[in-house]
Order: sequence, then C-alpha cells, then structure tokens
Amino acid sequence: MREHGEGTPRSGTSLFSLNPTARVPNLLRAAPSPSRGGIQHWKGECLMESQTPAEMLDASFDLIARQDATEQAVEALRADVDDVKTRLERVSRAAARPVIGGTAASASPEVKGFVDGYLRMGRETELKSVSGALPADGGYAVPQEIDAMISTLLKNISPIRSIAQVVQTGSAGYRKLVTTGGTASGWVSEVAGRPGTGTPSFTEIAPPSGELYANPAASQAMLDDAAFDIQSWLADEIAMEFARAEGAAFITGTGTNQPKGFLSALNSAAADASRAFGTLQYLGSGNATGFGTSPETKLIDLVHSLRAGHRQGANWVMNSATLAQIRKFKATDGSFLWQPGLVEGQPDRLLGYPVVEAEDMPDIAANQFPIAFGNFRAGYLIAERSATAILRDPFTNKPFVHFYATKRIGGQVTDSDAIKLLKIAA
Repeated sequence: MREHGEGTPRSGTSLFSLNPTARVPNLLRAAPSPSRGGIQHWKGECLMESQTPAEMLDASFDLIARQDATEQAVEALRADVDDVKTRLERVSRAAARPVIGGTAASASPEVKGFVDGYLRMGRETELKSVSGALPADGGYAVPQEIDAMISTLLKNISPIRSIAQVVQTGSAGYRKLVTTGGTASGWVSEVAGRPGTGTPSFTEIAPPSGELYANPAASQAMLDDAAFDIQSWLADEIAMEFARAEGAAFITGTGTNQPKGFLSALNSAAADASRAFGTLQYLGSGNATGFGTSPETKLIDLVHSLRAGHRQGANWVMNSATLAQIRKFKATDGSFLWQPGLVEGQPDRLLGYPVVEAEDMPDIAANQFPIAFGNFRAGYLIAERSATAILRDPFTNKPFVHFYATKRIGGQVTDSDAIKLLKIAA
C-alpha cells in the first residue's frame, strides 16, 4: 500500500471537507436566482448573520431613537393644527357678531360719517349741503347708498312709480319736448322732385312739482344704542311716508305744489285722432251702478281702445274694492276673466294683462273712473330731484330727535293716447 504523503488526504478526512466552500455559510450554497430583488434580499440576510450582538444592539437603540423623534415631530404637528383651528374659530366668531350701528363693514366713509356723525350725534362737518346760503336751512343730502335704498323701497311699495317712467333731475324743474303730430313723409319716383313735407308739432312738457317731506322721530336713547340700525329705520320711515303721499298725488294730484295725477287730466269720449293733446279718452260703462249686464264686453272694449303698440307693456290700475268685483266676472263659457299669477313674484292678470292695485283709485260710483288701463311707462312721467335732503332737529320735541326729510317730485301725463279710462255712467 501507498503511504500517505503530504498531498494525500488523511484518514477520516473526505475530499469534500477540504473544499474551501465548506466554510462559507449555508446561504452561499443556497444561491438565489440572479434576479435583482433576490440578490438584495440575500445580501441583507448575509449582513444580519455577519453582525455581532453588539452591533445588533446598537441598531435597535438607533431604531428606538428614530421612533422617539418621529413621535415628537407628530406632536409638534398636532399642536400647530390645534393652533390653526383655534384661530379659525376665533375669526368665525368675530364674523358672526352683529354689526355695530347696523352698517356693513364695507360701508363707505361717507355713509359711516353721515350715520355715526350726523344722524347719531349731530356733527355737521364734511356733509353735502343742498343750500348755498346757510347749510342748516336746506338740510344735508343723504349719501348715495342711503338714497338708493329709499328709491328701491319707493319703487316696491308705490304702485304708480313701479309702472311709470321715472327720470332723475339735478335741478328743481324738468322740461321735455314731445311731438304731437309726427314727421310727415311721402312717396316719389326715382327721378321725381322731392316736395317739402309738413313740419311736426312740438309741445313742451313741464311736470308740476312740489316739495314732498317726511318727519319721523326717534328718541335720543335709541340713537345712543349702537345696536339700533338707524340707517335702515330711517330709510323705511321715509319711504313709507313718501309712498303714501306720492301714491295719491300721481293719481288725483291737482298740480298745485304737487304732481298732477292722470285722473286730474282733461278727459273726453272722443277717439285718439280727434282729441286734443293731453286729454285722456274714457269709455262709459252704460250703467250708473256698475258695469251693466255684460261687464266683460266693457273691459274688452277698453283693452282694444288702446293702440297695439301701447298694449305691449300695458297694465290695469284699480283699487282692491273694484278688483273684488272684477274677480267675480266670468266669460260666456263660465271661466273667470281674472287669472292669478301661477309663479311667485308674477302679477295677477285680467284678460292677459297685469293688475296693479292702487288704493287711491276711486270706488265704483256714478261719474267716477274706477279703472285705468294703459302703458304708463309711455303715458305718465315722474320727475324727481335725485338727492334726498335730511335736516336733524333735536330741539322742537325733546327728548325726541326729528329727521326732516324732503325731496322735490313732479308728475304729469306725457302721452294721452297711452292711457284709457273706464267711466261709470251717471
């Protein structure tokens, strides 16, 4: 037998044990697939097996420290969020508080100075006077915002103003030229001469006007109360007084120091072509106590006595007592002539035209004109000075403070063909 040499393995030692790969961890023998994800996972496991217990302990302490830092950052973020929520709640509570003095936060300096300075405390600095001689004599023009509020309320509650033509003037008087005949025209051939045509006739309209005033009063204690909305209160009081007074003047006003109402204009039974300018046409009812046996025919005749161009935008005007009788009228087929507005905000209609209730119209009686029908935007003109003047009076009726408000308003019929009347026979 051969003796074991230096290069011969010893007894009990296999060839496999002499292989250098025998001392590599088992993971080396379980080689992963050559994919990128498998290699990275295998490297991580090898690194963990190669770490000493001291290194693993240090790594666990680093993980705990990072967790503590994360928790501190989260707590700081929560504190910031709570602070922002607190600020937002404070702002929302401030926005929900009632506005001091009843004026909006965006009110102009002119409005704030007028309300807080003049109306509440009587300071007369930086106010616009309507009198050139002595400011206190003529009063002070209200700011544009308050005057617009008064005008809006007037339009909503004054029946004739809501359907008539309204013009704003900067002076006491207003004049307007209207043509009564129109411009004449003619037909000619291409080479024929052009003879002269008739010259149109013009008439000057100068609506009679007067000084309309209201004199509401408030106690000094109310004015000192910051929660008292003096701006809205004063606008409502002035608008209600103005609407009551002008509503009667636009219908039955005499024209002396007040507007001339359309019922005060001249009237005639003649047709449009044969009446004088400014004279309204009326149709008789044929019965001294009402509308006779066929009331619907009287109303239909009144509608069609108005020219087709004026019927576009025409309205009925009557008081509530007359309307109560009109609502009972029926056609031959049994249907009511009066139809209620089917949509909120839409007016009631009679024979297809809106009905405007004006309590200053007369009741049904002999020789009265209880019903008017026409295009009032074309037939009646309201001219008013744009600025409302207010004079504060704390002396006349102590302890109350009066606010003397004035406005110059005029009115007159401008187109007598645009308004028709129904007259109850004598």
